[in-house]
Amino acid sequence: MSTCPSGHDSASDDYCDVCGLPIPADGGSSTPSAPAEAPADDAPADAGATACPHCQATNPPNALFCEACGYDFTTGSMPRPFTPPSILDLGAPDAGTAEAKPAAPADPAPAAPAATPLAPPLKGSWVAEIWIDPDWYADQESTDPLPSAGVPTVVQLKTTSILVGRTSRSRGIHPDIDLVADNGISRRHCQLTTDGTRWWVEDLGSSNGTYLGTIGSLPKDPIPAGEKREIGPDGRVYLGAWTRIVVRKATPGEF
Repeated sequence: MSTCPSGHDSASDDYCDVCGLPIPADGGSSTPSAPAEAPADDAPADAGATACPHCQATNPPNALFCEACGYDFTTGSMPRPFTPPSILDLGAPDAGTAEAKPAAPADPAPAAPAATPLAPPLKGSWVAEIWIDPDWYADQESTDPLPSAGVPTVVQLKTTSILVGRTSRSRGIHPDIDLVADNGISRRHCQLTTDGTRWWVEDLGSSNGTYLGTIGSLPKDPIPAGEKREIGPDGRVYLGAWTRIVVRKATPGEF
C-alpha cells in the first residue's frame, strides 16, 4: 500500500486511486506534505482564472471541475475513485436511493463506490465523423504541428450521451470519443446528447472552449459552459487545435 502526497492510502503505486495525484518514488513512506501543484492537462488559463482549493492548480474562470485533480467546484467534493466496468453492478440502485447495508465486522475492506448509471442505448444508427480541419487549425494559431488531415475517422455512437475528451488512466476518464492526439482538448471537454432524432452539444468547462458552426463558416464565439446548443443538419462542432466533428446518420453498410 502506498501513500499519496495528500495522505490517502492507494493500492496503485504510480497515481493515487483516490485523488489522482502522483505518488513519490519512495511509495509515500515519508511524512505526507501539502499536495503539490499538479500540472494542468490543458493550455494555460486566462486572466481571472480559478485556483483549485484542493491542489492549487490554475483553472479557467468558468471551469466546473479542476482539470488537474478532478475537484468539483460546484459540489466542493472530489470525484469518486474509478471502478473497472467489469465489476460494476449495472442493476444496482443509484447512490442516493441505495438501501443501507448491515454493519460489517471490524476492520472491513472499503466498500466499492456505487455504479454510475449508464446512458440508455441509442436506437437507430448514428455516427460521429471526426476530421483534422486545416482551416480551423489556421484560425486557432496553434504552435502544435498539424497532423496530416487524410480521410475523416468515423465513430459509431451507441448511447444517448457521448463524452468527448482525452483519456486519463490515472483519473479514470475514458471518453466515448477519445481525441488524445489534440492537446487543445480537455480531458472532459464536451458532451453530445440526443433524444433519438436531434443532437445537442454542451461544453463541460473546457480550457479552450467548444464551438458550433455551419458549412462554410468558422465559428468565432464559444458555447458558454453548461449551456446546450442544438446541432442543426449542417452543424459542425469545433474544438481543440484542429478537430471538427460532424454528427450524422450512418450510411447503409457503414456499421
